[in-house]
Amino acid sequence: MTDGRCSWPGDDPLYLAYHDTEWGVPEWDSRALFEKLILDGFQAGLSWITILRKRDSFRDAFAGFDPHVIAGWGEPDIDRLLQNPGIIRHRGKIAATISNAQAWQRIEAHQGFDRFLWDYVDGRPIQNAWSHMAEVPAHTPLSNRISKDLKAAGFKFCGPTIAYAFMQAVGMVNDHITTCPCHAKVAALA
Repeated sequence: MTDGRCSWPGDDPLYLAYHDTEWGVPEWDSRALFEKLILDGFQAGLSWITILRKRDSFRDAFAGFDPHVIAGWGEPDIDRLLQNPGIIRHRGKIAATISNAQAWQRIEAHQGFDRFLWDYVDGRPIQNAWSHMAEVPAHTPLSNRISKDLKAAGFKFCGPTIAYAFMQAVGMVNDHITTCPCHAKVAALA
């Protein structure tokens, strides 16, 4: 783009606002981290803009992504959510959200979900210096490890590519290209 911004949001106002204000900003709240991981899982096979457009509906449908509430849900809740046109109606992803909430509770009680994740980067975002979007990887050895560890903890829909997209979204890694005005802004938050 002519302003040096990352090219992936194109010119969609919702996508641009997400890029400029959220993507890559370090997130430290355990519940918010859970929400973003779940939304990244729902994105599998779809574009992120689809999820962004439905995010408010997802929040309503999933009790504000409160893992303590979701962890107690069962088959009637899955059936209810499968009828909700405001979300992605995928049985496997909905069921995974419930089991992921239960896995989140175990990690949260043991050490905190935020610490579990941020310990992978020693509590400091990785600062990449990509010149072009084509240089940005789809996954890395670290996202492979995080994915494997999340799965071992009971999470689903968190493969290496989803794990890396999540790391980018929550600011564990700064993947704004160096010409993007957000690169320096996000780096300063580290």
